[in-house]
Amino acid sequence: MSRLEIILSATLTLSVIINIGVFVYARYAIVQLLSVSEELGDLQQMINSFAEHLNSIYELDMFYGDETISSLREHALSFNEQLATFEYIYSLTEEGEALVHDDTDTEEEDEEA
Repeated sequence: MSRLEIILSATLTLSVIINIGVFVYARYAIVQLLSVSEELGDLQQMINSFAEHLNSIYELDMFYGDETISSLREHALSFNEQLATFEYIYSLTEEGEALVHDDTDTEEEDEEA
């Protein structure tokens, strides 16, 4: 092998190793992002549920007009609105799940026909 072939082989090997490393890192980063996206979506659902529950308690005759529950309800709604600004993150997994559900629905319809 000539010196040029050795240099080209070493460069190719180094390039392949770096490309594999970048691919593995990108895959890891995407998995982490999707995990965070799912967790934020779950948090959003829990806060929605909590705000609805507080609202239903506040509307009961026994607690209607209670300042503490009213303040807590307003705080929950404010927190919910603030979390809605991150919708672009947790909607990543919701769109993917919708596509998966659409595909399974289409397959089930095909089987029925």
